[in-house]
Amino acid sequence: MKTPQPLPERLPSAAFTFQEAADAGATVRRLRHPSLITPSRGIRQLLGETSSGQPAVVRPLTLVTEFSAASHATAFKLWSFPGFLPGTDASITHISRPDTMAMPRRAGVRGHRGQFFGDEIVSVNGLLITSRTRTWLDCSRRMSIDELTVVADHLLRIPRPEFEGRSEPYATPDDLAGMLDRHKGTPGIRKARLALEQARIGSDSAPETKLRLALEYAGLPEPQLNVRTELGAGVVRQPDLAYPEQKVGVEYEGEGHSDVAQIVKDIAREEDFARAGWLLVRISKRHMQNEARAAVAKVRSALLSRGWLPK
Repeated sequence: MKTPQPLPERLPSAAFTFQEAADAGATVRRLRHPSLITPSRGIRQLLGETSSGQPAVVRPLTLVTEFSAASHATAFKLWSFPGFLPGTDASITHISRPDTMAMPRRAGVRGHRGQFFGDEIVSVNGLLITSRTRTWLDCSRRMSIDELTVVADHLLRIPRPEFEGRSEPYATPDDLAGMLDRHKGTPGIRKARLALEQARIGSDSAPETKLRLALEYAGLPEPQLNVRTELGAGVVRQPDLAYPEQKVGVEYEGEGHSDVAQIVKDIAREEDFARAGWLLVRISKRHMQNEARAAVAKVRSALLSRGWLPK
């Protein structure tokens, strides 16, 4: 048995097109190397290669079909959107092309066609992908209004430059509204409009958005979101949700709050609120079960104890 010819040292990535392989000096014979698999026509991928992540695997699929971009559930994952979209756990790659061209049809691909404005397709490290705002609209057909609101809050959120390396949000309310106005009649657009109406700037996470919506659906007042609150001389805190009139703060505590160092910080935070006459309500994942009934009950009880009366 002949020993397989070694692959070129400089392959484009973990997955690549035939043209890229040829440019790197690979012959057709070498592309039959046992360490390569064929995920789709005209593409080769290193067997067992996962370290480069999904973008490296998706990128060749956008190259072998002209004028193509990753979209829908695939773009949802690539942009690391929070919340739930049915189908994001599937191995199918979603690819979109302009509606003047044929639908993408190949193994492992779900093709889409649509009208695209110039700023709705962007390049990220060589991968063509629908923009964040266009992806939000494209996914609206299969998402609930609340899940669309979670993503809208994520896009509108003001980042913390010291932690995230950016100072501008991914989108403004006008950006999202403009996307909807561009594509009137798109399936799911009515849900997207309702989601935009209830989206707010200030939510730091999907659980915070879901908690806010649950409180509002239950008839509780709309809280302020992550507003810096002076509790005393030199003491400033920023509760996830706040009712300044009643001096009630609400914190959603995820898994990171079980860390010993974080527990110490949480106790100090609660003491700061207490000294300033505030009541701090702490909500966990357990309180969010059964449509967040336990969370709603805790916040309602706190508000009632501080003089709030339902209308």
